[in-house]
Amino acid sequence: MFESLSDKLQEVFQQLGRRGKLTEADVKKALREVRMALLEADVNYEVTKRFISRVRDRAVGAEVAKSLNPAQTVIKIVHEELMETLGEPGRLNLNGPTPRVIMLVGLQGSGKTTMAAKLALWLRKDGARPWLIAADTYRPAAVDQIEILARQLNLPIHSEGTQPAPPDICKRGLKAAREAGATVVIIDTAGRLQIDERMMRELVAIRKVTDPAEVLLVADAMTGQEAVNIAAGFNEQVGITGLILTKIDGDARGGAAISMREVTGVPIKFLGTGEKPDAFEVFHPDRLASRILGMGDILSLIERAEQTFDAEQARKMQEKMLANKFTLEDFLDQMQQVKRMGPISQLLNMIPGVGRMLKDVDMSSSEQEIKHIEAIIYSMTPQERRNPKVINANRKRRIARGSGTTVQDINALLQQFRRMQRLMQSLKKGKMPDIAGMFR
Repeated sequence: MFESLSDKLQEVFQQLGRRGKLTEADVKKALREVRMALLEADVNYEVTKRFISRVRDRAVGAEVAKSLNPAQTVIKIVHEELMETLGEPGRLNLNGPTPRVIMLVGLQGSGKTTMAAKLALWLRKDGARPWLIAADTYRPAAVDQIEILARQLNLPIHSEGTQPAPPDICKRGLKAAREAGATVVIIDTAGRLQIDERMMRELVAIRKVTDPAEVLLVADAMTGQEAVNIAAGFNEQVGITGLILTKIDGDARGGAAISMREVTGVPIKFLGTGEKPDAFEVFHPDRLASRILGMGDILSLIERAEQTFDAEQARKMQEKMLANKFTLEDFLDQMQQVKRMGPISQLLNMIPGVGRMLKDVDMSSSEQEIKHIEAIIYSMTPQERRNPKVINANRKRRIARGSGTTVQDINALLQQFRRMQRLMQSLKKGKMPDIAGMFR
């Protein structure tokens, strides 16, 4: 969602980089463009004003004038001040007697129910024993939704339907969780289309009976500037300890994420990055700042890979690749594992420089292409997958009929596979492959 902002900022920095020595006028002109880029991205006006003021104070002074590379120093200052605006990384408070209660609040449609299940799954992977409480008795099918998610993910849940009062459900659910030996309780509370007095009274009552360690506001990043006002409203009336931003994989302009920490004074703790249960990550301000400035995010990419790939399997695959024993079966397996990590365009943008290198490459077609490749390989015999050289014209026609594709598609896949083999050989010899060319 930061694509537009990232492009504009990188354009500004490229212009600065063309000048060997920066004058005060150069810096001021660049900062005007940075300011416009932030405002267009829906960053709060006061937040933008303070941000630019801090950058200007440092960039116009001796720090830049005395540096060997003035343009890079300005980028470094912007990066550091962006991290300052995004705030320190917030971590869950899970100290003290168990079960610790995490109360999720937010407007209807922000993704609270899905987020409750995602958070429980993440905590379980971290060694906790989570317990869900279904306390949204107003939204149609909200209780059914969280029950279905709990069944799918094998998570324990306390649910009493839609008749009892939510504070009473939470009180009994907390007692049941304590008796079951749960270490963390996550409460899915009700939302409204907008903040109202009745909702706030109910949330205050739930807070009173459960004494939560964390009250996390789940905010939809797609709501833009309004998300900042919503966060301020909840913080004032209920008191929140942290934020979870959802739908950051969408096409919102991203300003809410940059503004909310400074406006509310509470840290962003997690990001929802998609619809799948594991599309959830801990918020790291330094990594997000790097993504926004086009510097990539290798650490997050590594963490996703570690969660998706089996280490022993990856080692064997590496040996196969370097020994040139990589087959179409291996190719298919690798593609499916990469798919589980997230959209290809999102992954490539985490690699420094690659996102910009592929800026003009249409990655949406690549997602559809993967489905075609899967269909083609599944239509091959085991022998053909292991030794593509045996695939002659007759076999190509049979594979095309079986996969609903054309002979030209089969030829394109085989060419792509041979390109992959050459790529592996280049890496083995210590050469840097042409990544942009490969994707084109």
